[in-house]
Amino acid sequence: MSERHVIRPGFTKLNLILLTRFPCIYDASISLPIIGTLYHYYKYKMSSTSLTPNAVREVVAAGKQEVNFNPVCQIINIKNVTNKAANSGQPNRFRVIISDGECYIQGMLATQLNHMIEGEELKTHNIVRINQFMINGVKGKTLIVVLGLDILDTSIDHKIGNPVDVEKVGAVNLANSNQNSSAGPMYNRTNTNMNYGNNNNSGSPPTKSNPYNSTGGNNPYSPKLGNNRNSGSNAPIVRVQNVAGGVRVTPISQLNMYQNRFTIKGRVTSKSEIKHWSNARGEGTLSSLEVLDAAGTDIRITMFKDGVDKWHNYFEIGQVYTITGGRLKVANQKYNNCKSNYEMTIDVNTEIVKCEDSKEIKSMVFDFCKIGNLEQREENSFVDVIGVVQEVGEVQSLTSKRTGQELKKADVTLIDDTGVQVRLTLWGTTAEEAGQKLGGGGDKKVVAFRRARVSDYGGKTLSGGDVFVEPDCPETEDIRMWWKSQGSRSAPVKSLSSSGGAGGRMDGFNDRKVIADIKRQQLGETEKGDFLTFKANFTFLKKDKEGGAWYTACPNKEEPCRNRCKINQTTDGSYHCDRCNGTYPSCDRKWIFSGTVGDATSNTWVSIFDEQAQQLLGTTANEMFGHFEQDQELYDSVFAKAAFTEWLFKCRVRKEFVNDEYRTKVQVVRMEPVDYASECRDMIAALERM
Repeated sequence: MSERHVIRPGFTKLNLILLTRFPCIYDASISLPIIGTLYHYYKYKMSSTSLTPNAVREVVAAGKQEVNFNPVCQIINIKNVTNKAANSGQPNRFRVIISDGECYIQGMLATQLNHMIEGEELKTHNIVRINQFMINGVKGKTLIVVLGLDILDTSIDHKIGNPVDVEKVGAVNLANSNQNSSAGPMYNRTNTNMNYGNNNNSGSPPTKSNPYNSTGGNNPYSPKLGNNRNSGSNAPIVRVQNVAGGVRVTPISQLNMYQNRFTIKGRVTSKSEIKHWSNARGEGTLSSLEVLDAAGTDIRITMFKDGVDKWHNYFEIGQVYTITGGRLKVANQKYNNCKSNYEMTIDVNTEIVKCEDSKEIKSMVFDFCKIGNLEQREENSFVDVIGVVQEVGEVQSLTSKRTGQELKKADVTLIDDTGVQVRLTLWGTTAEEAGQKLGGGGDKKVVAFRRARVSDYGGKTLSGGDVFVEPDCPETEDIRMWWKSQGSRSAPVKSLSSSGGAGGRMDGFNDRKVIADIKRQQLGETEKGDFLTFKANFTFLKKDKEGGAWYTACPNKEEPCRNRCKINQTTDGSYHCDRCNGTYPSCDRKWIFSGTVGDATSNTWVSIFDEQAQQLLGTTANEMFGHFEQDQELYDSVFAKAAFTEWLFKCRVRKEFVNDEYRTKVQVVRMEPVDYASECRDMIAALERM
């Protein structure tokens, strides 16, 4: 080292490297700009952070994030573009400009990353790895929406290279002309005209590998690219697009809230009935369906009012459609059990096209749970089950407490090769068609129920779900072979639904309980109560209620009263109903009284209402009211005749808080006279199994 190369105070390690490699730069004859350029180049090189070559061009060309592609880029600009006047109370929106040293692209930072800017973690010139992003087209421009990133280097205080707007040159054109472009950073070009003092004939320095121009090597931040990605800096980028009818199709799994317009392609796997709604804002109709794409991801699609009129009948279960222009929102997992995290709303402006079925999309995807494993499933979760339909119950009518509307339901008993039974409740039109669709014919049918809701309402039960009779899947044949070989000839191992819902069928002989089980099993502890079936005798009927063992009910048989609500007599002798606000000259009377029942193990008080009381007494309360005051003996004899008769009871057990203490209330919801011939057969069969 010559005397003029004196190490002065403040002489850094970087100065020493430059002096060692290029001693001439400290001559007074060398211009300062060259020294500055080399200084920034080696300062960046010493930071051990490399930008991903061609990152911006590849992002634009692909139009989406490819698997394992997490480019390392530089943030060269950050700007808050929130309109405070129009978005009062809304989160800030930050525009960012992202560069790979050669090109830059404008974009937006997702609001979940705002804390990085507001907390001054992310600043201009920082080097970042973009872990998740999406591409949007807005007014003819391509924007990147950054959904997730890691900050790699905060020491850089300048813009790397001289990047240009990728929109102006185009991704492919820039890739072809990159070698001749003056826009690339200085460390990606080789100056063949500069002589560094070497004695080679070419007058150029020896060729050295550039660590910033490689996707492998020692670069700790470069992504691991597959063979389908060109690692060179200048080769054109080719992408295979998923196209349906010339339109790029977005997989359902890649949908997100930042997309303005997209197209999905899928098969309709289920479609709901048209439902009517009414609230303070008005009334209308709605309908929903579920669409499954080729990757096996499904999404719920909902339409309202005019959308229902236009599209509900257009969609057919099993057909394939492309859907363009829907609106996304986050799915409510309580009611939506599709795999997609979002659900879509469509209207009359949505573009929907029916496609030819190329068989690339499956007809249905099941995730079956064995009935014997249902006890491990949580309440309100959804399951797919398949089994033999042993029994289809009668269609029953009930009134919704929330809406007052009449509902139709039917119970189905299902069993699979675990030998375990479960009761599944169907609703609406499906319930009305269940008898013919599931129970018709001589042979028992194998039926799959997709996404039935699990309930603990009186044992493990299932509710709802899409119905598939004899589905085309391997499990169907397995269940059928089991049923023919042994299932049809052997008794069930267990019934999970040993206690059915109110008004449901009686439990079988093997699932009955005794009155002592109410205390022994602590029934009634749950919020909804528990149900049990037992055989017992009436031991006492409490008939001496003041005014008679009944109550006065509204005679209006329409909504909302439905001939059930209690009404009061006014001073003028008429009757007024607060529920329907009607006034009537007379009323209907409904039985309501209590009594005790007993079996060999214990006895209990039970509450009895009109339907069961008519079955027990053989007369209506209106008929008995005429004899109550004139013929007390006839009134008493009706109750005396019913005493000590034996019945099969289905009761609901529930604890209620009365007079500052909890009391167990047992309500009779169904009664049947004992069929002694059937009882004998059941007892003989039980003895044979012992």
